[in-house]
Amino acid sequence: MTDVAEFSTIDDTDSLRQNLGAPVAMTVNKEMPTLDKHARQFITMSPMLFISTVGADGRADVSPRGDPPGFVKVIDDCTILIPERPGNRRADTMMNIIENSGQSVGLIFLLPGVEEVVRASGRARVIDDRNALDEMRVRDKVPAHGLLIELDEVFFHCAKAIKRSKLWDPATAVPRSSFPSAAQIAKDQRAPERSLEDIEADMQESYEKRLY
Repeated sequence: MTDVAEFSTIDDTDSLRQNLGAPVAMTVNKEMPTLDKHARQFITMSPMLFISTVGADGRADVSPRGDPPGFVKVIDDCTILIPERPGNRRADTMMNIIENSGQSVGLIFLLPGVEEVVRASGRARVIDDRNALDEMRVRDKVPAHGLLIELDEVFFHCAKAIKRSKLWDPATAVPRSSFPSAAQIAKDQRAPERSLEDIEADMQESYEKRLY
């Protein structure tokens, strides 16, 4: 077994910068304090984002959010609203935001077929304002909560990661049968006493009846 304690590490930014070299000029000043027309369009077309938060105990979390394109409401060039749909009630993201009020959250927006991504950060609040959330209803279901984010910076991230992963290339799609089902994973990890059929039925019911 590899002894990770013996790994050579870099523990100061000067050494890291020496290894990396200077950043490309066009990447140094690409952060914007507000949304421009391109970032706004990207976000309003995006069906998927990831949001990172940190809890009061210092533990980090990254959580996905997905919905029909346009689910993120751009209120103005400095503010966006993300609906919180029903989940598993862990509420890691909302709990972290409340516990660390004022601390920045990180966001990555994806747009299928487009290899660039949009990155953003800002200060988030959990809201339950019915008037604001009523506009975010899907299947006639209004989200109980939303994440109101006042943006501090926004920028486009280059396509290298998506190109290397071939994320949007249909030829790289993994056959579903090559990886265990969510029900099988749940049984193996958390509920060995339950039948696979019962777990699958519970999950299917949740997807059908509690998606929104």
